[in-house]
Amino acid sequence: MIILRLAILAALGGLAVTACHVGGGYTVGGTVTGLRGSGLVLQNNSGNDLKLSVSGGFTFSSEIDQGGPYSVTVKTQPSNPAQTCTVHNGSGTIGTAEISNVIVSCTQAGRFAYAVNMGSGSISAYSIDAATGQLSPVAGSPFASTGTTPVAAVVDPNGTYLYVANHGSNNVSVFAIDQSSGALTSAGAPLPAGSGPFAILVDPANQFLYVANMGDNTVSVFVIERGGLGNPISGSPFSVGSQPTSLKTDPGGNFLYVTDFGGAEVSVFSIETGAGALTSIGGSPFGAAAGPVSISIDPTGTFAYVANETAASISAYSINSGTGALAPLSGSPMSSGSSPESLAVDPAGRYLYVANVTAKNDFSTYAITPSSGALTVAATVGAGGFPLSVAIDPAGSFAYVANETSNNVSVYSIDAASGALTAVGGSPFAAGSEPHAIVID
Repeated sequence: MIILRLAILAALGGLAVTACHVGGGYTVGGTVTGLRGSGLVLQNNSGNDLKLSVSGGFTFSSEIDQGGPYSVTVKTQPSNPAQTCTVHNGSGTIGTAEISNVIVSCTQAGRFAYAVNMGSGSISAYSIDAATGQLSPVAGSPFASTGTTPVAAVVDPNGTYLYVANHGSNNVSVFAIDQSSGALTSAGAPLPAGSGPFAILVDPANQFLYVANMGDNTVSVFVIERGGLGNPISGSPFSVGSQPTSLKTDPGGNFLYVTDFGGAEVSVFSIETGAGALTSIGGSPFGAAAGPVSISIDPTGTFAYVANETAASISAYSINSGTGALAPLSGSPMSSGSSPESLAVDPAGRYLYVANVTAKNDFSTYAITPSSGALTVAATVGAGGFPLSVAIDPAGSFAYVANETSNNVSVYSIDAASGALTAVGGSPFAAGSEPHAIVID
């Protein structure tokens, strides 16, 4: 069984067999995602340059002896189109194995937006005006879902596929994204998940898809392959807390965070490198307030924020980068004055944006204190009816909110200096019936 498992992991590209290492040192490598521009140059230890032109795996040519340091940085950012690439898991000390978990995530201004319409069983697709943030329907939109009661979606880091969690049919739909138009094409029959899938996530290295099954308190894990999804990994589904409602990894994809709505807590799991398997960490689960429904993590992986819908509050935590453990910040949880349903940290890690449901139906900006992670209300603007989902475009220029009862999407420009929100011209934009989630490519 052990030999078979090693063979499987090696085939997935996630295992470096080092029991009998040949040569004087070990290599450093990992995965680049989202690369569309040209001219990306990575550098290791301020000397070993590596030019890359496509997303995928990479390995530096120079080997490093055991005990030696490595430090991967971006020497030259891509252009045409201009992109920002960020390194995660990029530094450390060589042990007795090759380094294969460096992640380089490349982003640019949002190109397309997708609203998942729970009531009409469809997906509204929009092209995004890079200058104004305004939405225009993609030809053929809305696209019919291949499952029933779609409630959540995620675009993979390369912008190739849209994955949709279908709460009613207990499965996951896969759509190929046309790179020119943003149109969706079904990439095959839906794959079975657990009972009542409610949230969905792709890991930063684009190797695995995670699905939170609210009905049976599990998380399903699928291998991502060319052409969409492969089979569930060994051991899937994994048991989590009561009524899992949202998923998030740290930026390096080392830990998975799951909000447990029924248990008023956050479960944390370590992710097996290259294999995707989940193991509960010490101290997990960590307490939240009543009804935790959404979680967001800042770009440095230093702080985590949880929207507690029932308690009308926001829990804030510091993250132990080595263990993944959560520690409540001073003053947490803080009252939000309304029921927060969804939240997101901007790409610069300066602001937390929160969609509040119930009678207020508003959208709030909280300034994040860099040294402590503490939150301060900066501004609040009106939203549509029952704002359920918020997404920030990768450039941090615009915020998008799906409004379930008014059947539309609100779009706001973000002031770079203050984080203040201003509705863009034409907002809100029509969606299908009961849009439950919004995601940006």
